[in-house]
Amino acid sequence: MASRLQDKHTLITGGTSGIGLVTAQRFLAEGAKVAITGRSASALEAAGRELGGQALLIRSDAGQLADRALADQLRQHWARLDAVFVNAGDVTHRSVEDWDESTYDRLMGTNLKGPFFLLQALLPLLANPSSVILCGSVSAHIGLPQSSVYAASKAGLLSLARTLSGEWAGRGIRVNGLSPGPTATSALGKLGLSGDDEAALKAQIRALVPIGRMGTPLEQAQAAVFLASDESSFVVGTELQVDGGVGNL
Repeated sequence: MASRLQDKHTLITGGTSGIGLVTAQRFLAEGAKVAITGRSASALEAAGRELGGQALLIRSDAGQLADRALADQLRQHWARLDAVFVNAGDVTHRSVEDWDESTYDRLMGTNLKGPFFLLQALLPLLANPSSVILCGSVSAHIGLPQSSVYAASKAGLLSLARTLSGEWAGRGIRVNGLSPGPTATSALGKLGLSGDDEAALKAQIRALVPIGRMGTPLEQAQAAVFLASDESSFVVGTELQVDGGVGNL
């Protein structure tokens, strides 16, 4: 049986941990050529070792437009991109009154503005056909306290999945959203909350899941493999919610 991503050139942003790293592992296992990005040189090196030295490692900050050199670096190695998983994200959660403009701008820059201009820069590399996967969140569909700015950024990204699909359909580029529900990753410790607030939010999140547990990075990665593969060739401009039922039950 042929591998599902055989010889596909793929990029995963935020690929040094959690969903991004496990997705890179799955892409490699399915025969893909994989490039991952991360902000930290040491985290990139560690991820590279975990991936068996098989991935192209590119240091890049998802929120920095000046770092559009990412597309140029890829071009030095590959003539095309067959799949992109825009996974890097800022998960800061806090009460509305605790936000300031600089923190708001940083989150929006990482989660929405940066991805938009990254895709603009990558467009000449995207093959016909190719797949772009934008990592949304079930938070865009529910009213989870303290998620206001985060959820708004993900709602904007999911809107891009539709509008870019409409604009790029003639180029053979499919754009879809992949929206995780509560997933057990290290990101849960990076919400920007105090200890008590973080514990309370985690309990709230677990209580939201109709099937009674949090998801795993592997469950998200398997969905990303589907969206990157030719199996999803008729899936365009939509959102795949991998959320244990949070957004619909």
